[in-house]
Amino acid sequence: MHALPLAIMAFILYIAAASWQGLSLARRVPPRAVLVRSFGALGLLFHLPLAFGLLDQGQSLLPGLSTSVVLASALAVLVLLIVSLFKPVLNVAAGLFPVAGLTLLLATELPSPERATGMTPGIALHALSSALAFALLAIAAVQAILLGVQNQALRHHHIRGVVQSLPPLTTMERILFELIWAGMVLLTLSIASGFVFVDSMFAQHLVHKTVLSLIAWVLFATLLAGHHWLGWRGMRAVRWTLGGYLALLLAYFGTKFVLEVLLGRG
Repeated sequence: MHALPLAIMAFILYIAAASWQGLSLARRVPPRAVLVRSFGALGLLFHLPLAFGLLDQGQSLLPGLSTSVVLASALAVLVLLIVSLFKPVLNVAAGLFPVAGLTLLLATELPSPERATGMTPGIALHALSSALAFALLAIAAVQAILLGVQNQALRHHHIRGVVQSLPPLTTMERILFELIWAGMVLLTLSIASGFVFVDSMFAQHLVHKTVLSLIAWVLFATLLAGHHWLGWRGMRAVRWTLGGYLALLLAYFGTKFVLEVLLGRG
């Protein structure tokens, strides 16, 4: 499998889709949702063979760094394309697609060590729920950034440019919390299935991942509780969302990067 050419093609298509959506946000070009989705879907067609190819390379207990990065970014793009058919979240593509393309390029050079134990259905459930949770909360994180930009602009009475292209503030906030709720359901499933199906946590260097995942869960749960009971919104919601996502990012990829790249361990 020629990974690099596929990654380059996916990157170009993602950049094309993100560029149009970014220019549309800046009101430099007219909105073209079909065009953005089409380029994004074409990029995904080059992206998915890399994910499937990495998964077929070995019967690993848990995916290595490159497999995790490629799979998570593919799922994030796929989820965004699907959700954008029902919710006004396509603006997230301006930030998510370039990151997906860049991580795909970098992942072609990252290790993905194999282990002897095959992937059981329980482990598959854990891996899939983890990847889907990460994908949804990645979309939520970019949505939070857009919400923060919109909130700050309105606070300073700047109502031109990007702010005019975004949905109303209340709609942006509602979508953010809907994404977080969906991501939390999957994150809860991921953590629970990890405790049930993953054995020898210490031997597999999963303690740090578990602790950071629990920290992310607590942060998101606190935000949802604060929003429901105390009316948390605006920049407070943005900060808590980004804090929770940062913890999740470190849990899913930070520990893998340290172990597999810096320390060279499987």
